[in-house]
Order: sequence, then structure tokens, then C-alpha cells
Amino acid sequence: MPKRDRPTMIDVAADAGVSLKTVSRVINGVATVDAVLVEKVTASIEKLGFRRNVMAANLRSGASDTIGLVTADLANSFYTSLAAAVSAVAVRQGYQVIMASTDEDPAAERALALDLCQRRVSGLILVPSGHDQGYLQHEIRMGTPVVFLDRPAVGATGDAVLIDNRGGAERAVRELVAEGHRRIALLFDSLAIFTMSERLEGVKAALTDAGHEIDPRLLATDLHTPELARSALEALLAAPDPPTAVFCANNRATIGAVEALVAAGSQIPVAGFDDFEASRLLPFRVRLVDYDTPRLGIAAAERLFARIGGDTTDPGVIVQPTHLVDRGGPVR
Repeated sequence: MPKRDRPTMIDVAADAGVSLKTVSRVINGVATVDAVLVEKVTASIEKLGFRRNVMAANLRSGASDTIGLVTADLANSFYTSLAAAVSAVAVRQGYQVIMASTDEDPAAERALALDLCQRRVSGLILVPSGHDQGYLQHEIRMGTPVVFLDRPAVGATGDAVLIDNRGGAERAVRELVAEGHRRIALLFDSLAIFTMSERLEGVKAALTDAGHEIDPRLLATDLHTPELARSALEALLAAPDPPTAVFCANNRATIGAVEALVAAGSQIPVAGFDDFEASRLLPFRVRLVDYDTPRLGIAAAERLFARIGGDTTDPGVIVQPTHLVDRGGPVR
């Protein structure tokens, strides 16, 4: 077989001992191809280092220049900010973005991601909701670039763009501990979510360094909405031994916590993860873990378009740093 700088489908067909048409059908995910042939073609693709020419495939299929973006919850301003940043980069590249939201449902994540791949998007940016993205590995092998945003993938190979979740939470709680607080209410979404589990590890580290540990009675989880966070904190404030401070693991929990404190007339300090658009209007000072949300989306989009353009370097991880900021009114 003649050597080429970049293996072609003809090379793959020759190496696998199958027809060019069979290679094409395997690459395009045709379900009726015999499993033995799929295994032969896949093995040859990996052996030769073949990468599908996504741009050419789109031109042949008549597909428009699009990328897919699957987020966890478009109702959360964090994800709408990410989507706006990704879209801005895509427009500059002459692409359109097809957006979808999983609402933290792993089954919806799988269905939406695979549907976008079947639509022959040129690339995919995915915020994982489940703990297994192995279903995408075949698509990645066939040449569809995938960048994982905000949370890393499990079972699939691709670039990841993340936040320093653990370090940010640790710094925020360390400040509360330094102020003398020991009974700190902890308001979290589901701990099955990567960002939540990482932020809880940061909380644990800050408390452990001070010789303390998490009181499970002060940890409220699965708070997916501000309303749930408000109810959780109201219950904690009404307990015989209420918390003296609050750490909120995301922006929605912070909103709910502030509502609960205002209603109760409480003066305890609040620290939270994620800034949000209305934070400067809060009625009192709130210490927030902040980062450049648009930069996060831009980094993911730029990485994706580098892959679409032919970058074949090993996948990497980009970690966005965090810092603490004050929002709201004066210190109480």
C-alpha cells in the first residue's frame, strides 16, 4: 500500500480488506453494517491514524456549517453566558450553533449529543450530565471533534475546559473559618454533578486545615432551584442550633439563601460560588467565587475550531482560575 502523509478512506479499505463503500458506511454510523466488518474497519482506522475530513464530508452531504452545543440547564444564567460566548466565536468562524439543554438528565444528554452527530455537525461542545460519555467514542474515532465544557468526560477522549472548583470553594470557606465560623450551612445541588463534588472537596479541605469537619446536619443537597435552597436554609435557621454562616455551591443556591436571610432578618454572612448578573443589587454584602465565564466558553469554542481545522495534538485540559469578589451592599 502506498504511503501517504494523511491516510485516506482508500487506505483504510485496503488495510481492512473491505470495499470503500463499507468504510463509508461504517464512518457514517450506518446501523446495518455487519459487526465483524465494523470491527475490522475501526481497527484499521486506529492503526493508520485516519481522521475523517469533516469539512469535506459536510460539503458532500450538503450540510450547513454548524456546531452543536449541549448544556446542562439553559435556565441557569451561567449556561446562557457560556452559550453566548460560544456563539460569538462560531459566528466569527462562519458557523451556526445548534443548542440544546439536558436539564441534568443523562439519558437526554446521550440522545441529544448523538442526534447532533447524526445531523453531521462539524463539532460538538458538551457539558456532561451523566457519568459515562463512552457512547461518543465511536463518533470521535470517526472524526467528529468533541470538547467537554465545565465537566470532564468519562469513557471518551477529548479536550476539556474546566473551572478551578475545588480551589475556589476552599478559599471562600477558609475566609469564613478565619472569621471564626464553625457552623457553616452548605447549600449544594446534586453531589452526582462533578462541579458540586469538587466544590464539596474544597469545603472539606478548608475545614480540615482548621481542625474541623462537615456537620452532615448542615449539608443540604439536591437544591436545583432557588426555591429549594431558600426552603433548606429556612429550615436550618429555625433549628435549635442554627448556622452562623452560609456557603452556597452555585448562583441559584445563593439567590435562594439571600431570600431566606432577608425574610428571616438574619445577619449571618454568605459566601457563594458563581457570580451572576444581578449580584450587585443584593441587599447586603455577599462574597462570591468569580471567574471569567465568557472566557470559559471562548476557550471551548476556540479549542473546537482548532480541532475542526485539523489540530491532531493530544487532548488537553484547560483550567480557568477563580478569585473572590464582593457583591451587594456594604458589610453588615
